[in-house]
Amino acid sequence: MLKNTNPMEIGHFINGKYVKGTSGEVFENRSPVDGSLISLVHEARQDEVDQAVMAARRALKGPWGKMSMAERSAILYKVAEGIEARFDEFLRAECADTGKPWNMASHIDIPRGAANFKIFADLIKNVPDEVFDMPTPDGAGALNYAARGPKGVIAVISPWNLPLLLMTWKVGPALACGNTVVVKPSEETPTTTALLGEVMNAAGVPEGVYNVVQGFGPESAGAYLTSHPEVDAITFTGETRTGEIIMQSAAIGLRNISMECGGKNPALIFADADVDKAVAGTVRSAFVNCGQVCLGTERVYVQRPLYEEFIAKLADQARQLVIGPPDGKGVSMGPLISLEHRNKVLSYYEKAVAQGADVVLGGGIHSAVEKFPGGAWIEPTIWTGVKDTDAVMKEEIFGPCCSVVPFDDEDEAVQRGNDSEYGLCAAVWTENLSRAHRVAAQMDVGLVWVNSWFLRDLRTAFGGAKQSGIGREGGVHGLEFYTEHKNICIKL
Repeated sequence: MLKNTNPMEIGHFINGKYVKGTSGEVFENRSPVDGSLISLVHEARQDEVDQAVMAARRALKGPWGKMSMAERSAILYKVAEGIEARFDEFLRAECADTGKPWNMASHIDIPRGAANFKIFADLIKNVPDEVFDMPTPDGAGALNYAARGPKGVIAVISPWNLPLLLMTWKVGPALACGNTVVVKPSEETPTTTALLGEVMNAAGVPEGVYNVVQGFGPESAGAYLTSHPEVDAITFTGETRTGEIIMQSAAIGLRNISMECGGKNPALIFADADVDKAVAGTVRSAFVNCGQVCLGTERVYVQRPLYEEFIAKLADQARQLVIGPPDGKGVSMGPLISLEHRNKVLSYYEKAVAQGADVVLGGGIHSAVEKFPGGAWIEPTIWTGVKDTDAVMKEEIFGPCCSVVPFDDEDEAVQRGNDSEYGLCAAVWTENLSRAHRVAAQMDVGLVWVNSWFLRDLRTAFGGAKQSGIGREGGVHGLEFYTEHKNICIKL
């Protein structure tokens, strides 16, 4: 992998133009593969956030606010086509920031980033609204019908694990509904969000509709944006502690929020499951994107008759993962996002052993570090012998690891699967149709997959229960967040 000997500068995108920060403060964006410098990023302060928010506010009353639904949808299609036309450029930028394999990003991140604009451009044109014919004492009646309008300026706080995909998952429906946005991408992954500004301009998106401010959370772009009084709503994906801080900011002014936060997701694998399918699915759910997926499986419960066979096959398939740089041949897993995050994940590897876990596989830094010193390399790791109270069973790790524990019956599986402060998703593996329906209905989560994982239809609701989030986005469910619903009553 070639080192970048000429790092670029990344600024903010405000009112249709790229600008540098007035403070002159920049921070380094470094490769998770080898620690080399990718870019210098300008940090936004209150001035830049003010400019971006007010540009978004003005755009609501400008050409964007005067466009018809069909005109907006046509522009969003051009945005999607612009991403597709510059596919390789987006791919290189996304893989440079994240270190994820090209194979993964080219099949998931970039195509979904474009699809998020198309799906919501189509959806908004085809959603029916409610109408009620109401009797009145005079016999003439009244007609009630719903009208929807944009909510206003939406603050979009997007994460580093799927930067383009999860950012456009919010920006797509927000713009389709007629809102304007100010996006604060993660400081770890600034590039594709910035690059999208060029696509927006080329597609004819008016100035101020799409804005980007770069920076950190506390005392930086994130805090200034979420506390800004001219922001009407906040959508956030990230860890639960940050979500709590954003909720406190949103409470001032009673701004609406939508949050998808942390997860400690279970897989329940019953003795009647197709073991090979369950193993292959769990390898994906535990190790894809180096385990940095909010929907990933860190707790694996296997019914006792299948337990030993499952562990042996899971470890065998995990050993076959090809770990290397994004452009490496056949690479299936890259590094973690940063050395800081690796230190966090390694601390859990140490806690697991200290609390008595048996290490079936991994448990340390991967040998790729010898070829790529400075990179955030780590081994895929599997534990057995853990207790339900252990840290690795209670706390979100966000790394390529899982604990495998046995269970005896269905009631026990459901009880232990739900034994978490989180409730994002669950995977159920069984060939018994009745059990599949029965168990899925009892899981305290926002999404349940049966005999699959991460199979997403963008028209369906997405979100978590308990400390995994508030609200649902996706399909028509996002309309409740991205629009203001008005009832109009006409006396006949």
